[in-house]
Amino acid sequence: MVENSQDGRVNAFYSTPSIYTDAKNAANESWPLKLDDYFPYADDEYSYWTGYFTSRPALKGYVRFLSGYYVAARQLEFLVGRRDSGPKTDLLGDGLAVAQHHDAVSGTEKNHTASDYAKRLAIGASQAEELVNSALSCLTSSKSYGCRNRLTKFEQCGNLNISYCPPTEANFPLGKSVVVVAYNPLGWKRKETIRVPVNSESLVVKDYDGKIVQSQLVPLGNSTSKTRSYYMRAYLGITSGKPPLFLLMFPASVPPLGFSTYVISNDNEGRSILSTIESSEVSENRNFEVGSGNLKMLFSSASGQCQQISNHRTGVKVPMQQSYLWYGANDGKGKHNQASGAYIFRPNGGPPTTVSRLVPLTIMRGPLVEEVHQEFNSWIYQVTRLYKDKEHAEVEFTVGPIPVNDGVGKEVITQITTNMTTNKVFYTDSNARDFIKRVRDYRTDWDLQVHQPVAGNYYPLNLGIYMMDEKAEFSILVDRAVGGASIEDGQLELMLHRRLLHDDSRGVGEPLNETVCVQSKCQGLTVKGTYYVSIHPVGSGAQWRRTTGQEIYSPLLLAFSEQDGDHWKASHISSFTAMDPTYSLPNNVAIITLQELEDGSVLFRLAHLYEAGEDPVYSTIAEVELKRVFGTRMILNAKEMSLSANQEKSEMKRLKWKVAGDNGHMHGVGIRGRPLDHSMVVELGPMEIRTFVLNFK
Repeated sequence: MVENSQDGRVNAFYSTPSIYTDAKNAANESWPLKLDDYFPYADDEYSYWTGYFTSRPALKGYVRFLSGYYVAARQLEFLVGRRDSGPKTDLLGDGLAVAQHHDAVSGTEKNHTASDYAKRLAIGASQAEELVNSALSCLTSSKSYGCRNRLTKFEQCGNLNISYCPPTEANFPLGKSVVVVAYNPLGWKRKETIRVPVNSESLVVKDYDGKIVQSQLVPLGNSTSKTRSYYMRAYLGITSGKPPLFLLMFPASVPPLGFSTYVISNDNEGRSILSTIESSEVSENRNFEVGSGNLKMLFSSASGQCQQISNHRTGVKVPMQQSYLWYGANDGKGKHNQASGAYIFRPNGGPPTTVSRLVPLTIMRGPLVEEVHQEFNSWIYQVTRLYKDKEHAEVEFTVGPIPVNDGVGKEVITQITTNMTTNKVFYTDSNARDFIKRVRDYRTDWDLQVHQPVAGNYYPLNLGIYMMDEKAEFSILVDRAVGGASIEDGQLELMLHRRLLHDDSRGVGEPLNETVCVQSKCQGLTVKGTYYVSIHPVGSGAQWRRTTGQEIYSPLLLAFSEQDGDHWKASHISSFTAMDPTYSLPNNVAIITLQELEDGSVLFRLAHLYEAGEDPVYSTIAEVELKRVFGTRMILNAKEMSLSANQEKSEMKRLKWKVAGDNGHMHGVGIRGRPLDHSMVVELGPMEIRTFVLNFK
């Protein structure tokens, strides 16, 4: 900071953000109040920084998956007690921290740098996996055996996204079984469908009470087999072995902060139900209705595309079409020499190219889930799943390798078109917290001159995007950070993958052209991911977005062990919760952090999931009873901390600011929970996050 005095002398001194902020506050000026953000931003009228919202989607997916895994692993580390030696979660935490660099998860690094980030994450994940296996072995051991005499060896399947899981693919001789432990890191009970690859039809699934659980077999698709084979060779060095015959699905009910156990065996007590198969190629000219629960989707046998989505419970029905398209990437050789690259999204000016208007489809039906398999072309494959007990569609896409032998880079989108009247308005999340209203071709702070009608209307999605009219809300949630937009009324699109041939001159120094090699043969990266679609009456979609959003971020953690099925229950704990068995968190509160620190204290962070006014039921003060959250553990003391836990909240100095147009009154911060007292009941207002350091007896 530099100060000039009247006599010409200059006083220069080193400043800090806090000194600068204090100086600005002391000036006692009025400041404008801004409730939105500055997205999307550009450094000139043809250079919108909206490409990096999607760049390197596989790395983005890996970071997101491991972020949720890290939350669960730290919880398990706390439940069994942090040790001075042995595996820890620290290396994974370090890898995730480094990946938050603005040129890491953003996808704006060179290829070899991205590989290094992924390597660091994999090393951290490997050590965290050891800790998780050890912790589950301890927690599942009966008291007579204890943690020191762990009888069970667990393993996990980090490649389930390509349907690779050695423990479930092995043969099941009579008398042997595979035990599946499903851990739930959320603070409320949940029901999910577990999906694992298997090689036998004669399987039965039992729960922790020995009761047969209904299960379903779905044949493994050709696209999954092809992707699995190539990436097993590329990443695991496995060149032999046939793909599994089926995916076994069964429902799991898991308590909060706890686990449930299921046993898969090969015996004569019962068989999983094999899905029936229907194909558009052999059907008459009719429509297929898919979904055995409340949510239904209608598909045309003529075009193979979706025509309608409806919810029979709420009565909401929306005509829709879902398709894949790609924008041709600008090569930077025209009038304005800006190419599309890792940072910049700049289409070449033409409309997006539709991948296919006639899509072969196959429908697989069963008691738990109905699936629609669609092959849009040789490099885009999709499976839409409608579970009987869920009111959303799970859309699993496989995109790649994107062909570029025509010399054109491609930016691949999925586009959903409805008849909804949205008047240019849609909503996107801000860092997976509040949702911000977006208006196409409009900015709240200045008059926008539209030069890039597509790239200039793209926004970052971490949680999701939705639109609404007078009759319905249409919502999409994502499993990783992507770019999204509403370029036409009643339409939403997600950019799922990018493969480009030119650098955008923003510092990367190479095109965004990711490839994967097996020996000397290389091909473009294939990305496999999932997004989730649902419809609701106006004003009621928030509950689905908030609850399902948490379940996407923190999926069930699965661990597997081969056992003699009859002996498991006698020597193991089959179901467990760390909380009071009669308690669960309110539906509007999530546990963000549960971590034992090096000094033995415990960092505990809670977040209110709803905004003020977002929902009539859940946008209210929520209460969490700490004593019941920790079950039999006795809390000695609790100190409330700042959000980053680097100082006690009582010692924080909160500055007061004048807000322009507020008539001299200080702007409030909204509803907040009262201070924690001896009752150990934490209150949280809408969007509030509270952080505590706890000590236990």
